Amino acid sequence: MSERRFDLDDLLTLMAVLRDPELGCPWDLKQDWDSIVPHTLEEAYEVADAIERRAFDELPGELGDLLFQVVYYSQFGAEEGRFDFHDVVHVLTAKMLRRHPHVFPDGTLASRREGVSAAEVETRQVHSRWESLKAEEREAREARSVLDDVPRTLPALSRAAKLSKRAARVGFDWPDSRGVIAKLREELDEVEAALAEGDAAHAAEEVGDLLFATVNLARTLGADPERCLRATNGKFERRFRQVESGLAEEGVPLTEAGLERMERHWQAAKRRESHPPTSEGESRS
Repeated sequence: MSERRFDLDDLLTLMAVLRDPELGCPWDLKQDWDSIVPHTLEEAYEVADAIERRAFDELPGELGDLLFQVVYYSQFGAEEGRFDFHDVVHVLTAKMLRRHPHVFPDGTLASRREGVSAAEVETRQVHSRWESLKAEEREAREARSVLDDVPRTLPALSRAAKLSKRAARVGFDWPDSRGVIAKLREELDEVEAALAEGDAAHAAEEVGDLLFATVNLARTLGADPERCLRATNGKFERRFRQVESGLAEEGVPLTEAGLERMERHWQAAKRRESHPPTSEGESRS
């Protein structure tokens, strides 16, 4: 007989035991709302990393780690008499039903749409309805700005993208990407002016403006700035490792190589990426 597969109830029971004042784990008993947040962010990034690497065999474990964070917060809520995991599931399901009237007309699972394919639903109408429902939810929470529920703990690039996207949806935007490019040039000029004045603090502020404008350019291109930068980080790391490898083959310590020698290996790494070998010892012409 095969071993019984654990289910969600088992996971909730495990968490309750870990937090039991007498039988629980000392580390888990020390945790609170604030101490778990860094772990939550880390686990979310590990999920994203596994997906980008197409490491789907690792994904169940990474998703489980992320789910465990939700279970953790739910346990804190239950201990304080605020809410439990089942409340989380209920609130989420109710919200998704409310936001998808084009799929669940009566706002119930039983009312799911039949006879109309997803392709027949007008995408723009769905998007408009989604935003309208989110606006109603913000109003119900007495939010005073379209920016109120953009989390402050998001990575700066992601938060910049969300802030600018929210503003763009109400008309605060450039008509096309050319306007953003002009803004980029303006911000770069302001960085150079601040540097020319020897004002490092002002230059740093202008660099922030330059980054924000770059995020807006990514948005107008339909690109995720976080993904763009992660891809560039990966490219830099890959090429720099080839610089290190090339210098090692020459027997030159990295700290003694000098910029000119390192740049030569860097350019060689770029050429190899542009023209990868088609077979051993052969380059693509």
